[in-house]
Amino acid sequence: MSLKAFHIFFILVSILFCGAMSAWAFVTGASDGLGWGCAAASLAMLIYGIGFIRKARSIII
Repeated sequence: MSLKAFHIFFILVSILFCGAMSAWAFVTGASDGLGWGCAAASLAMLIYGIGFIRKARSIII
């Protein structure tokens, strides 16, 4: 597995974990701040991941 593929995989796993944590926080009522924070982090990682994939197409490794 190349470093580029691992980076994309790690971003995807992070998005899924943050999304699940956000859903858990909203469903259980644990903390609104935790839920919104994880939702914002998940959205930010999604935007970063899309940008990385666009840039990574031109990287030859």
